[in-house]
Amino acid sequence: LALAGGPAFASLDRARAATPEPCWVVALGDCAADGGVFKGSYAVEGGVAAALPVDLLIPGCPPAPAQILEALLALVEANA
Repeated sequence: LALAGGPAFASLDRARAATPEPCWVVALGDCAADGGVFKGSYAVEGGVAAALPVDLLIPGCPPAPAQILEALLALVEANA
């Protein structure tokens, strides 16, 4: 599990390359997806998809715990 924001955003590709398989990129919440309410701000580069291909996008601000579990289980089952 890797959580990144700010300057760490630029190193996500190295973290992904160093992670053994199975490895999935999950954008959790609106801010991770596209910047959320901060979209368009000079301090926001955009969503995680700008740096990495996203395997799972879970929308919400914040997403409900049940929604997170359902999405993660669906991802694991789809890749089993």
